[in-house]
Amino acid sequence: MLLFIDESGQDNKEMPCEVLAGIAIAEANLWNTIKAIRAIEKECFGDYLRNLRLTEVKAKRLLKRKCFRIANQKLSIQETELTGLANSFLRKGIEAHKSRKDSSPFTAREADGYNRSVLRFVDKVIDIAANFGVKIFASVVDKETAKAQKDVLRKDFVYLFERYFYFLKTLPDYERGLVVFDELEKSRAQKLVQQMASYFLGTKTGQFRSSKIIPEPFFVHSELTTGVLLADLAAYIIGWGWRSGKMTQPFRQELMPYAKKLHTMQFQGVKPDENEEKNWPLHGITYIEDLRTRTNREIEDLEP
Repeated sequence: MLLFIDESGQDNKEMPCEVLAGIAIAEANLWNTIKAIRAIEKECFGDYLRNLRLTEVKAKRLLKRKCFRIANQKLSIQETELTGLANSFLRKGIEAHKSRKDSSPFTAREADGYNRSVLRFVDKVIDIAANFGVKIFASVVDKETAKAQKDVLRKDFVYLFERYFYFLKTLPDYERGLVVFDELEKSRAQKLVQQMASYFLGTKTGQFRSSKIIPEPFFVHSELTTGVLLADLAAYIIGWGWRSGKMTQPFRQELMPYAKKLHTMQFQGVKPDENEEKNWPLHGITYIEDLRTRTNREIEDLEP
């Protein structure tokens, strides 16, 4: 089982939440999922996006507010025209960049066709993931919350791995979980690897969970890896469109239909208590109010 992980909102800019998202997909389904998504790219844009864009395909660029505003202009465009218009829009963008034109080379119909195609593409990608049994995991944190201590694995990672572990426990005994991250700057990657090693090798809980999760992660280029694209979409959509009862952060109404689909795809399971006398419900998507450990909170509360 593969868990592709990506983050969104950690740049402390517009997003109201920081999200660590993971999508779990069985190795047997991975290639068929990739092929289906690539087919939808060609259906929506006339070619693969990596051939039609100058920048990496990221959810924050695909799902900008502007995209929804333009797509809702109500221009008279037939559905059969959308792919050609979207392809023309993207190719003109590449040519304009090469020639360094200041004026917009697009027609209103091309812009409309492209943005409608983007929304159609995202919707279909989520449906494809659901059809291939992808499970969603996410730790959602208010960006104003107290930050974690820097010498230990952050709580949002611990919570994500906890849920991934109990998901793996529902599978046959031979199943093990691999962890795949979007490529990080080298020093950040080294630090994360060290923190994961300290958690999975140096704590009792981590050692227990390493029986199912292989704790040495892989790092990949996100622009070349479809699994990370899915994790990126999930992180961005959940950060803006998913809300639990106690959350008061602002949200984007237009992203909520996508978030509802992801909500239905999240892992639902149970965690036994220490005496195994009771099972506690586990949800793949979790809101965390404070990233500090209990010990750190108690120490800081005692400080003058």
